[in-house]
Amino acid sequence: MIKLVNVSKSYKIDEETYFHALKGATVEIKEKEFVSIIGPSGSGKSTLMHLIGLLDKSTSGEILIQNKKVSSLSDDQISSLRNEFIGFVFQQFNLVPKLTVIENILLPTVYSRKKILYNPEEKAHNLIKTFGLSGKENSFPNKISGGQQQRVAILRALIMEPKLILADEPTGNLDSKSGSEIMNLLKQLNEKEKITIAVITHEKDIAAYGKRIIHVKDGKIV
Repeated sequence: MIKLVNVSKSYKIDEETYFHALKGATVEIKEKEFVSIIGPSGSGKSTLMHLIGLLDKSTSGEILIQNKKVSSLSDDQISSLRNEFIGFVFQQFNLVPKLTVIENILLPTVYSRKKILYNPEEKAHNLIKTFGLSGKENSFPNKISGGQQQRVAILRALIMEPKLILADEPTGNLDSKSGSEIMNLLKQLNEKEKITIAVITHEKDIAAYGKRIIHVKDGKIV
């Protein structure tokens, strides 16, 4: 599904100094996998996530998505691929405060360039019902709990029917009970809906939900 071959990412600090965030990473995430990417702060795991999620470009090496070389795509093509192929879940939830629950869930469909072959509002209502948020449709983010906000973020990621959900520290702002609920929800999406899941974390107990664990240290896959 997604393959990185000898990928490096460097950032220029000044005229003569570079920070090498990722060094020659080769890694593959296969379809229907549940993968955990674990490493301490500054290890390069967030850089790896940004590259997998097409949020950044590598300095060297090759990134392939379903055997397509990302380097051969235009910025517009990369943007469309990211919007249609990947659903993102972040630690901070990243919900729009002035939008209701259902409006936040529907947001990706508003900006989609592809023709949507289903009724987005009907799908959103079905997701809300399935994942235990009935009655919260017209609530604003500050009126629901952190665990509920993260559920909304996951449903927003699901509305475009992505092949991959990329979750960056999805339990970082939650208590242990809510965190377990969110991880079990991701596990359910992987096992029942066959959606590929990649979770980025620094916590061993969260990484343990993955069927395969990728360790990152000092910018390298170890």
